[in-house]
Amino acid sequence: MRVGPPPGWYPDPAGGRQWRVWNGSDWASVTRPYGEPARPRRLAGSLELVRALRRVVDLGVVGVIGGLALLVGVLDHLPGSPEPLPTWFAALAGAAAVGLLALGSVVYAGASKELRGRWTLDAWVPGLNYLVVGVLAARRLGRPSGLRVTAEVVLLVLYASSARADAWLDLAPVIVALGQGMWLSVLIDRLTGPADSPLAS
Repeated sequence: MRVGPPPGWYPDPAGGRQWRVWNGSDWASVTRPYGEPARPRRLAGSLELVRALRRVVDLGVVGVIGGLALLVGVLDHLPGSPEPLPTWFAALAGAAAVGLLALGSVVYAGASKELRGRWTLDAWVPGLNYLVVGVLAARRLGRPSGLRVTAEVVLLVLYASSARADAWLDLAPVIVALGQGMWLSVLIDRLTGPADSPLAS
């Protein structure tokens, strides 16, 4: 009994500058030139994961980053500060900021659970779940996350600690939100796009 290589793409035995499919018993007529990339595969993903990531893009990023920005703004203008807000407005805006942060944290907790496949304690820690989802999404994409996540944290800490002193830092939450939304959108596209879509590569 003749034993051959396992089925797959191999250099054309006829000597052509191309790959040819070996089906396990015969050479098929299916070929492709050298250098042509293999057909990309879609990442495996569940419908619940895609839904959780879409909720993060639609609600979570705005909740966490918008809530943080609003809270920093309220704290910078509390009664007794150089440019105080009216007390009633500070209380209302502060409550809205906390509500946005809570909503964003719950949405990020759900995404963390879906990315990991189980509930973990860090999924419920506000701020930490934001970072965890960013790291897990980058891993799913096969990309390094350390520098990006560190840059986001540094920007947000700088913003929270000295937003009033440096007006340019008002852009920090926008930059972080756009970055997070972009990474998660790419992951969603890879999970849902057609197998031969350029985003799926």
